[in-house]
Amino acid sequence: MKRRTFLSASAGLALGSVAVGACTTTKPDAPPSDKAARRRELDSGVDATLQRLYGSVNGSRDLANRARGILVFPRTLQAGLIVGGEYGDGALRSGGATRGYYRLISGSVGWQIGAQSKSVILMFLTQEAYEKFLRSEGWTAGVDATVAVAKVGASGVLDTNTAQQPIVGFVLTNAGLMAGLSFEGSKISKLDL
Repeated sequence: MKRRTFLSASAGLALGSVAVGACTTTKPDAPPSDKAARRRELDSGVDATLQRLYGSVNGSRDLANRARGILVFPRTLQAGLIVGGEYGDGALRSGGATRGYYRLISGSVGWQIGAQSKSVILMFLTQEAYEKFLRSEGWTAGVDATVAVAKVGASGVLDTNTAQQPIVGFVLTNAGLMAGLSFEGSKISKLDL
């Protein structure tokens, strides 16, 4: 009984932490001026995140130039205590312009404690993968498509095998590129902004 209470409390704390992060986003019925401010904020965050990626991962700019679309979540909050969650808003870029705004939500179970903020970038390298994403009502990594986690070789350059995949994902923290992650189960849906 104590174990079940502990797990329930842990799950509640983790989901509550993610919900607190969600409180800072614009409500669906927000006035147009609030939505415009939120779009400007997201676009500015996307620009800064891409510049940070290009400065820290050799070959990422070339990969971005080949991409049909780039989905960037400048700030995702990940929190957990046994059960964890991740949440963030971002923008889809194609041809140098923003094509829409999206929300990423994911959950996980396993030993974890604490919270961190990170940036998530998904590059759609084939027209087929990009169009499938655009047509979806709600897109889930690992279900609708596989996302290859970007790997950097010993020379500090993006791994060529990674660059051949239809969708490549990057996760950046203040310390740099994270490795050994999985995007599986991350749900992405379109925002009304």
